[in-house]
Amino acid sequence: MTALMDATIEQVGALGAVTEMLVSVERTIGSLLAARDGLLALGSRLAVETAEQSEAPTADGVDLAIRAVAGEFGAALRVSDRTLQRRMLDAELLVTRFPRVWRAQGAGLISAAHARIIVDAGTHLDDETRRVEYSERMVAFARTESANRVGREARRVADRLQPRTVDARHADARHERRVWVKNRADGMAELSIFGPAALVHGAFDRVTAMAKAAAAGGEAVECAHRPPDGRTLGQTRCDIALDLLLTGAPAGHDTTDGMLSAITPSVSVTVPVMTLLGSGTVPAELNGCVPIDGRTARLLAGSAAGWDRILTHPVSAAVLAVDRYRPSAELRRHLTARDSRCRFPTCGYAARDCDLDHTEDHALGGTTDADNLGHLCRRHHVLKHRTPWHVEHLGNGAFAWTSPTGQVYIDRPPAQNAATFTEDDMPPPF
Repeated sequence: MTALMDATIEQVGALGAVTEMLVSVERTIGSLLAARDGLLALGSRLAVETAEQSEAPTADGVDLAIRAVAGEFGAALRVSDRTLQRRMLDAELLVTRFPRVWRAQGAGLISAAHARIIVDAGTHLDDETRRVEYSERMVAFARTESANRVGREARRVADRLQPRTVDARHADARHERRVWVKNRADGMAELSIFGPAALVHGAFDRVTAMAKAAAAGGEAVECAHRPPDGRTLGQTRCDIALDLLLTGAPAGHDTTDGMLSAITPSVSVTVPVMTLLGSGTVPAELNGCVPIDGRTARLLAGSAAGWDRILTHPVSAAVLAVDRYRPSAELRRHLTARDSRCRFPTCGYAARDCDLDHTEDHALGGTTDADNLGHLCRRHHVLKHRTPWHVEHLGNGAFAWTSPTGQVYIDRPPAQNAATFTEDDMPPPF
């Protein structure tokens, strides 16, 4: 007998009540998310209508209008405007092309997860009549099934209703292939690849076979869950994949030391001095945003051809100066250290991937100094110049952004209290 079978009538009753409350809360959450999608879709429509009012509307003008609205939403919600723009596009797709699914979610008949899966599987249905039929069938199915079961059925139903061949759809889908990185906690990150299924699975199978071969001492085996050195198959697979990408040779290092030697330290590693000396606990940072362990930071610092010393205020941690051998590069190095990232509110693009922009246009008399320069990623550089968003430099590295609706957002430089290591020809000063 299990512990639950020994429960009293009151305890079983309490469990039933909690279950009912949980179902009610989940339905309410789904309804609220549907309402949010409706508002996001409305924002997208307002942007399109505004852009189409111009004398010669263009696709570029529509995109800029949507960016401006996404920036308004993102700054108000303290969410990246890139994220908001993706949500707006997803919401527009759900509300306008799959209204039956959207209404079912709003009524609490299906969850947001069900709705997302149904829309993803049926996105390629261009004929409205077929989309209506698809939506009706999938909503009815989803009301009594889990999301993972809905996904399998949705793909089957969508394929039967789709007049275009798989080959034609695959040719279109290939244009969306990409690679991206997602930072995680504890100095870790994810590298994701979206590409043709045959190639992605083939690459995964090859890495798996190489990991199993490493586990067997060079001879491939059918099942090897733990190599002699104690690593799991998943850990060995990861090590070999990173080795292949960084060096082209599947050495399968069991530590980061060997792979780090393949990295040319052109990235910026911000290291608190005490951490660099091995006695501090404050984590180092990669490109000003990703925490990494002190040992990795010291290995990268030791392999760099040179390094910059950044002087910071002992209380405010504001950057005061950067020592450089070549004066012509000092201001750029200083601003890279000061800004660390794009200076648009909520944006996290590293400064090294951004444009160095004059806050006040140089052609209109703006000076080329730290009080009139700041890093903007290309997206927000364009947003500043071609939409109603406006920015002013308040001094000490602070920027005041005014949105199209008149809201003001202050973006201050991240605090720095560290030594920053970058690739350089200048030898270390010790």
